[in-house]
Amino acid sequence: MTPDGFSRLAAAALAVGILLAAPGRAAGQAPDEIGIGRGSTPSPLVLEKVDGGRVDLGEYFGRRPVLLEFWATWCENCEALHPRMQEAHARYGDRVAFFAIAVAVGQSRRSVRLHLEKRPVAYPTLWDGTGQAVREFRTPATSYIVILDAGGRVAYTGMGRDQDLDAAIRALPAAEDDG
Repeated sequence: MTPDGFSRLAAAALAVGILLAAPGRAAGQAPDEIGIGRGSTPSPLVLEKVDGGRVDLGEYFGRRPVLLEFWATWCENCEALHPRMQEAHARYGDRVAFFAIAVAVGQSRRSVRLHLEKRPVAYPTLWDGTGQAVREFRTPATSYIVILDAGGRVAYTGMGRDQDLDAAIRALPAAEDDG
């Protein structure tokens, strides 16, 4: 097997691990919800930035809306979602805290840093090296988005390349667009 083929196989195997490690649908969760249930209040986490330093998400939860994107360098859906993330950040970044959370599946912190050198983002990228964020948000796969309202409650969850982030953010009272 080629090294590239092995990398893809390893990434696929580890992605299955995320799916198996993430708890199933929460009791009372609506059928169209994935991962953590709407209305849930997740525990604040402290994660490391991929470029050094730490971010205490508790400084944001319950103070302003927060958008979390769980992604990986090898995720094709994440790549396709990237322009929407950039547009949403450009439009709402002054009212919504954006964070990319790099999962520790099929990639290293170093490979994420190298990827970001070629394809930078305007918001912090955090490293979930222990999987604590994946577990807390019941992350089913990469390209998973969670949006918390200003009260710190889950207002939106979605997955895949075709998410309407604009509509999800506009549905937040504290993030309504003026124009």
